[in-house]
Amino acid sequence: MKHVKLSLAALGFSAFSIFAFTSAEPGSIKGKVIPAEAATKAWVMSKTDTFQAEITQGQFEVKDLKAGTYKLIIEAKEPYKSIGKEGITVTDAAVDIGEIKLNKQ
Repeated sequence: MKHVKLSLAALGFSAFSIFAFTSAEPGSIKGKVIPAEAATKAWVMSKTDTFQAEITQGQFEVKDLKAGTYKLIIEAKEPYKSIGKEGITVTDAAVDIGEIKLNKQ
């Protein structure tokens, strides 16, 4: 009986260890650009990494981001102005920043 309890304790500890040390899922930043045809790419930057995503029909999602704080830049087409947004905090889920309206130059 003592060996069974010890075996169950070891199994429980092993299961806990597996779940305790799994890495977090990557996060993402997504949003919508208005007008939809006004931009080409979304750029996301941290202190160490830069990511990009195409903007399709005004929608974008930059994926596979580590937890941290990022700056977003929407690369606009002429005659619109590119725009940036700082301080976007990403965890292990999608961060929807909503609509981004681009103005003409």
